[in-house]
Amino acid sequence: MPYYVYKIDSFPIRQLAYLAHFDSFKEASTEAKNRRSTENLSDGQIVKVIFAESELEAEDLLSQVRPVPPTTGEDF
Repeated sequence: MPYYVYKIDSFPIRQLAYLAHFDSFKEASTEAKNRRSTENLSDGQIVKVIFAESELEAEDLLSQVRPVPPTTGEDF
């Protein structure tokens, strides 16, 4: 399964922009790091690597909203 590199813009709405895909994590990570350092990312923009079977699954995973973990209890 390939690794996909996306630029995510979260303002005003979440938008995903496909950048590239690679067969190894090392190549995908290097590409993401290069884009983070060379592109002028504004507030709310990030470059992310995701492991998925297809571009459609990658976009689905990136679009899911994760619940915020509770900040009460013994951990805090």
